[in-house]
Amino acid sequence: MRFFAIMVAVAVLGLAGLTARAAHTEAQLLLSVATAKPGDTVLAAVRLQMDPGWHTYWKNGGDAGTPNKIEWQLPAGITAGEIAWPLPEKLPPAEVTTYGYEGEAVLLVPLKIDASFSPASGPVELKAKVSWLECQDACIPAGADVTATLNIGTESKASADAASFPAWQAKTPETNSFFTFQAGWEPLAAPTNKTRTVVIKGQQTAADVIPVDKAEFFPEANNAFEVASATEKVPDAAGFALRKVVTLFSGDWPKEISGLMVIEGNHQRRGFNVTMPVGPTAPATKTTSAATSGAVKMDAGAPAPPTGKAPVSLGMMLLYAFIGGLILNIMPCVLPVIALKILGFVSEARSEPRRVRNLGFIYALGVLVSFLAFAGIIIGVKAAGHHAGWGMQFGSPIFVVCLTTLVTLVALNLFGVFEVVIGGRALNAAGELAGRHGASGAFFNGLLATILATPCTAPFLVDALGFAFSQTAPVIVLIFLTIGLGLAAPYVVLSCNPALLKFLPKPGAWMEKFKIAMGFPMLATVVWLFCVAAADYGPRVLWLGVFLVITAFAAWIFGEFFQRGRTRKGAALATALILLIGGYAYALEGHLHWREMISETDAAVKPSDKTSWQPWSPEAVAAARAEGKIVVVDFTAAWCVTCNAIVKPALESEAVAARRKELNAVVLLADYTRTPQAITEEISKYGGAGVPLVLVYPKSSDGPPMVLPQPSPLQLSSSYGKIILDALGQAAK
Repeated sequence: MRFFAIMVAVAVLGLAGLTARAAHTEAQLLLSVATAKPGDTVLAAVRLQMDPGWHTYWKNGGDAGTPNKIEWQLPAGITAGEIAWPLPEKLPPAEVTTYGYEGEAVLLVPLKIDASFSPASGPVELKAKVSWLECQDACIPAGADVTATLNIGTESKASADAASFPAWQAKTPETNSFFTFQAGWEPLAAPTNKTRTVVIKGQQTAADVIPVDKAEFFPEANNAFEVASATEKVPDAAGFALRKVVTLFSGDWPKEISGLMVIEGNHQRRGFNVTMPVGPTAPATKTTSAATSGAVKMDAGAPAPPTGKAPVSLGMMLLYAFIGGLILNIMPCVLPVIALKILGFVSEARSEPRRVRNLGFIYALGVLVSFLAFAGIIIGVKAAGHHAGWGMQFGSPIFVVCLTTLVTLVALNLFGVFEVVIGGRALNAAGELAGRHGASGAFFNGLLATILATPCTAPFLVDALGFAFSQTAPVIVLIFLTIGLGLAAPYVVLSCNPALLKFLPKPGAWMEKFKIAMGFPMLATVVWLFCVAAADYGPRVLWLGVFLVITAFAAWIFGEFFQRGRTRKGAALATALILLIGGYAYALEGHLHWREMISETDAAVKPSDKTSWQPWSPEAVAAARAEGKIVVVDFTAAWCVTCNAIVKPALESEAVAARRKELNAVVLLADYTRTPQAITEEISKYGGAGVPLVLVYPKSSDGPPMVLPQPSPLQLSSSYGKIILDALGQAAK
């Protein structure tokens, strides 16, 4: 028993990473997972814990000091990425100013496991030689060998230290979608040939999203020049401004300055990597892998010049929001509900004009209430410190299951499986609301139209949403309500103009057949939602189908024997309820495990061209661009109709695939099915609010990407393929 306990302790220490001790610092290698699959990327943390009063250095030590170093000794097939450095501090005043860390420094490094690894490889040992300076009044060179054990298996399992990684990641630079930064030269009072001053300005892209109490710029180390550590705050009404002295060692004065901008406010400390051109009047910030991107927006013809984001007005964005809402009416997501609305207009066409007008307003109210609720969710997500995205609720499999069941009931009601009666109970509530042509039906159709519209994007809508997501709460609400007005406008116009309704056919027996026919688009929606659920549950999605069949059987019993039957209605109702409860317990809880999704790797969107597409990551983009390759990134999701109907076929067409191969382009797929925060942030960098989004990076290692236009709802994949080919041709130049 004692031997077993000792072995368990050794195993735990191996997984967590053994602690190595220098004179005043402990070093440890920790992993985010205990078990990883071939093809996974594991986050490793080199943790340096210093004695009180001692410190170590950032990648640029400032006026003195050298950075920490990690020399990896990894098994073949495992490669280490770049260090994600935590935000540094200006260390306590001394004769010189340095940048570094006191107390604790955690250096995060992604480790990529080759897909060729066998899941039966078992445990592998990861080693690294870490060296640093530990300093107080004087500095002592120190170093240690750190190790950790990683198991290679068939599924990923979190390590005992996994809970600490989010807090460590929060202390590293984040994606910048909040500020624009500029730098410009300023002459000294007594200029010399070797010193000049530069003024760095920062301005928020949206009004006061992040409180700025203090700002500091930590420059990257450079052998040709040095940016002094001393900072002078300069008054600037539009934001903040810092003055720094630059000393030239060799060559010409720098044309750009790179570093880390750290913003402090509201008890938060946030950092953004920036690369700024320097000139008499500074242009907008250039992008590094974790900074704001100055993207090239493309239209259907040629790309726009690579300038910063053009200033936009609220009025223009409101116009875009309204037009985008109008276009949503012809998107395939919303067509089933529009068919129901047409049926409602036919039914009410001969009614009193006031009633028709009121029903149109009630439908609009349902749309506006839905968009107001979405705006509230967006505001809440932003208040929690996250980025929000259009259609993000489809990243929740529970939402998808509930919506699939609801739309199934709507289709069954249209087929007449159960009838609409006043006082109907829970089972027929959804069908009653969707099938009725009164106030409740109009309001519910407005809600359903909005919900089904969210996985679709449209021209103009993307720009409006991208603008809204970067604004304050009142502007978000205003933009969303304007989109709702656009979606509801055609029906309000029709209901307020009874003369237009005269062109509709007269009510008659044909309406019952039309109602049944409209059940088939609803069934098509169920099939689409079922495919979305398959991305979350994999083969287990079969049990969702079983539950839907049981639900349909219960609805038939309810309609045939309870609503239309004359005897034993209580038994029919009890049978329907037993079927529903049993189906839920057996299918959803017992076999689907609808609260438990398959792993992100297994759930990822799989393109048919498996030989070339690779998962997206900022590191993958940076690595490919460092080799001078063209990079194509497809931001897509299983629930995005436009992505799968237009963009994906265009990207994988023979002509585009051949051109990609000819140019040796790297193609990366960013799967937004579960709306991961990293992809949400990346989309927001380019003014987007959701998928689809296609970026084409040129061969130049530092040029901004081209942002391909959003496909129109009626656009053919072949015509969109021509846009992609044009972009590839321009990227090759």
